[in-house]
Amino acid sequence: MNERDVLLNELAQGLRPMAEGIEWFDGLGWEEQSEVLLFLRHHCVQAGAVAEDAPESIRRAGLRPTHTPAVLISRGRIDEQLGKIAGLAPLDERRKGFRLLIAVLTLADARRRERFCSGGCSHWWHRLSARQRKVHRRIHAEIVAVSGCEQ
Repeated sequence: MNERDVLLNELAQGLRPMAEGIEWFDGLGWEEQSEVLLFLRHHCVQAGAVAEDAPESIRRAGLRPTHTPAVLISRGRIDEQLGKIAGLAPLDERRKGFRLLIAVLTLADARRRERFCSGGCSHWWHRLSARQRKVHRRIHAEIVAVSGCEQ
């Protein structure tokens, strides 16, 4: 687990705003963006993304059905199409692909969590909300200690 993994999973779980994710993605170099897109593609497949996830993923990503990533995900085998999305070259299309892959991961991982992890699991990313609450409590305690007042 590294910062990138945590950030991407927090985006997929709605624990971070997508605007923050786009800003982070835009700050990466071309090679790093490619790595992130391939990472997301891999995790979408591992989470069990299916072709039926396409319409809802497109909607959640805020894409029009005519945008290139939306057209790609709507045709053919999902694993192949996710790979094509991860390989898009123009920055604007990469950004749309990033949003779409996050949306696919959101759906596929939520389904996996419901089916296989509802009774508990060892997936570190399924414990991010608890981790985030712990971090927020620590930060709050530090603020109270420094300011001397409870907010």
